[in-house]
Amino acid sequence: MIKFADDGAFYRGRIDLTGRSSAMQVIPSVCTFCGVGCGIGLRVEGNRVVGVEPQPGHPVSQGQLCSKGWSTSFAIDPADRLTQPLIREGAGFRPASWDEALERVAGAFRDALAEGGPRAVGVISCARATNEDNYAAQKFARAVLGTNNIDHCARICHSPSVAGLSLTLGSGAMSASIADIDRADLILLIGADATENHAMIGARILRAQARGARLVVVDPRKTRLARLADLHVQLRLGSNIALLNGLLHIIFANGWENLQFLRERCENLEALREHVAGLTPELTSAQTGVPVAVLQQLAYEVSQASAAFIAYGMGITQFQSGTNNVVAVSNLALVCGQVGHPGAGINPLRGQNNVQGACDMGCLPNVYPGYQEAISGEVQDKFTKAWGVPMPRMPGLTSLGMTGAALSGDFRALMIMGEEPVLTDPDQHHVERALRALDFLVVVELVLTETARLADVVLPAASFAEKDGTFTNCERRVQRIRRAVSPPGEARTDWQILADLAGRMGYAGMNWADAEAIFAEMTSLTPIFSAMSYPVLDAHHGLHWPCDADHPQGSPLLHTQGFPRGKGRLLPVSQVDPDECPDAEYPFFFTTQRLHFHYGGGSMTRKSPLLERETPAGLLFIHPQDAASLGLRDGQGVRLRSRRGCLETRAQVSDDVPPGTLSMPYHFREAPCNILTNSAQDPQSKMPELKACAVAIEPLPLGVAPRAPGELAEEGDDVQG
Repeated sequence: MIKFADDGAFYRGRIDLTGRSSAMQVIPSVCTFCGVGCGIGLRVEGNRVVGVEPQPGHPVSQGQLCSKGWSTSFAIDPADRLTQPLIREGAGFRPASWDEALERVAGAFRDALAEGGPRAVGVISCARATNEDNYAAQKFARAVLGTNNIDHCARICHSPSVAGLSLTLGSGAMSASIADIDRADLILLIGADATENHAMIGARILRAQARGARLVVVDPRKTRLARLADLHVQLRLGSNIALLNGLLHIIFANGWENLQFLRERCENLEALREHVAGLTPELTSAQTGVPVAVLQQLAYEVSQASAAFIAYGMGITQFQSGTNNVVAVSNLALVCGQVGHPGAGINPLRGQNNVQGACDMGCLPNVYPGYQEAISGEVQDKFTKAWGVPMPRMPGLTSLGMTGAALSGDFRALMIMGEEPVLTDPDQHHVERALRALDFLVVVELVLTETARLADVVLPAASFAEKDGTFTNCERRVQRIRRAVSPPGEARTDWQILADLAGRMGYAGMNWADAEAIFAEMTSLTPIFSAMSYPVLDAHHGLHWPCDADHPQGSPLLHTQGFPRGKGRLLPVSQVDPDECPDAEYPFFFTTQRLHFHYGGGSMTRKSPLLERETPAGLLFIHPQDAASLGLRDGQGVRLRSRRGCLETRAQVSDDVPPGTLSMPYHFREAPCNILTNSAQDPQSKMPELKACAVAIEPLPLGVAPRAPGELAEEGDDVQG
C-alpha cells in the first residue's frame, strides 16, 4: 500500500512480526557522494533513515543509483556521530553546552581580530553542505569577520576550471547538461575516470556508446572506461598541454578547424595558429608518448564530429599548470566549434556533491555569490547596502594561503566546516603543522575526523538528511533536499550555528527563520538565480542556472549565441612539466586516484560494511614490470618515500598504471597518500600539484604488515622523508 502526502513524500504500509502495522515514509532528496546529483528517496522509520531507493523518473539518474548512493544510510547513521559540542581539555575533549562552546568561539575570533585584524581570521566552508549553509558561511566571513578569507575544497579540485574558463569564455562551469551525452556522436574524456568517480555519468556514456557514439579516453592510466573505449590515448603523466597543442597543429595543418565558428565567435585565432605551428606530430609524440597515428586519428575525430561532448576531471586540473591545462582544453573545443549546440560542450566533472554550489554561493576569496567580483567597488557597495555593514576591501586568502599564513604567524583563528584538509590537502605534515600553529581552530563536523582531532572546539553538525536546502550538481542544476529526520542529540545545521555565532558577535543580519529565507535572500542578490524559488525548483526537479527573467525555465545549455565575455578567447599556452620528475633518488612518478567504492577521506563510505568489504585497506598500484624488477609480489607490503614524507601500504600489481608510474587512492587514513604529494602551486588558481610527484619505493619483508604513520613515528622512522 502506497500513500502520497502533500509534501511529496510517500508512505509504504507494512506489517511487522508482531502483527502491528507501521508506515515507512520515503522523503525525496539528492545523493551526496559526487557531483552528478542523483535523485534518491530516503526511507525513514522511527526518525531514522533505514535505507534509500532511486527516485523514479529523475532527470539525472533515471531511476538508478551507484553502490555509494545505495549505501547512503550508513554514512549518516547516528552511530559514531557527534551529538554535542566538544571543548579541548588537555590532550582530549570534554562535552560542553552550546552556550559555552559558542562563547568560546566568539571570544577567540574577537581576540584574533583585535590582535591581527581581518587578515588573521577565516572560514573554510564545505562542498558537501547545502547552498544555504555555504551562503551563510561566506556572509559570516564578510559581514561578521570583515574578511574575504573564505574558501573551500574547490581550491584543490576545480579552481583551474573557474580560472581558465573564465579567461576564455567568461564562465567557469559545465557548458552543457548531462543529458547532452545522449546527443553526442563523440564523447571525449580527458583526465577523468567517470565509471569510478561519477558512476551514473559513466553509465550514461556507455549507453551512448552502445547506441553508436564514439568514446575516446585520454588518460595515463588504463581506467575501466579506457579499457571499454573505442580509443584510449595513453599519454605521459603531466603532458596534457603538449598533447592538446599537438592536436591543434594537426587540425590547422589539415584545414579541419571550424572557420565559420571561429570567425563569428572567437578572437586571437592567428596568435594561436602561429603558437602551435612548429609543434609537429613527431615532436608531440616524443613529448607525450602517444604514437603519431593516434594523434592524427584523435585530431580528425574531434574536429569532424557533429557534436563532441568534451569532459575532463582532476587529471587536468591538479597540476601546477592546471589553469593552462583547462585553457588548452578550451582552445581545442573552440577551434573545432564544439561549444554551444546540443551534444557538445566543455564540461568539468565536479567531484563533491555541492562543490559547484559552494563556488556559486561565493565561498571563494575573489567572488561574492553568483561570481560577482569581490574587488569591484560596485559589488562591495551593493552588499554593504544589503547586509548593513561595510564589506572588506582587501583581497582574501585561499585555503592554502591561510595555512601558509598560519605557519608564518600571520593567521590566528580558523573555522573549518565539514572539510578534511589533513587527509585531502597536499603535504600532510605541512597541513598539520599549520593547523597546530593557529591560536584557535573550530571544526564543524558529523564525526570526529582527523582534522577535528586538532581542533580547540568541535561543533556537531546536521547531515543533509536532517535539514532543508538545495544542492547544485556539476551541470548547474539546483535541486531541493528535505529534512527527513531530526539531527542526533544536539547537532545543528551549519547555517544555524553561524547565525547564532553572528548574533553573539554583535551582528543581527543572519537571523533567518528557515533555509527558504536564506535562499530567498541569496536569489534577491544574485542575478543568475533571480527566478528561482523553492516552489519553482520543486515543480521541475530543479533548474539550471542562469535562471532569470530571460531564462525562467533555466539554461541547460550555455553559450548558444555568445559567451559571457563576448567573443571566445583563444589563448596560446605552453607545456609545463611537473614540478617534480623522477630522478636517481626518487625514480618513480606518483599520482593519486579515487576508487569506485569509496569517497573523499572515507569518513562516509567506510562506515558502510558493504563498501568497506570491497576495498578494506589502502593500496598502491604498480605495473607488473616494475614489480618484477623490485622482486615485489601482489599484496606485499611496501614503503614509499617522497621529499615530504614516508608511508607504508600494500601493493596491487596491475597494468592499470604504465611502467614507471605508481598510483594510490586517498581514501584511507591508515595510508594517507597526501603525506607524499607536492604542494607546488598553479600561479593563477593556487591549485596544488596533487597529480604528480617523485617517489622511491622499497618492498617490506614478506609477511610484514604495513604500519600506519603513527606507528612509524613511534618506532623512530623518518616520517618527514
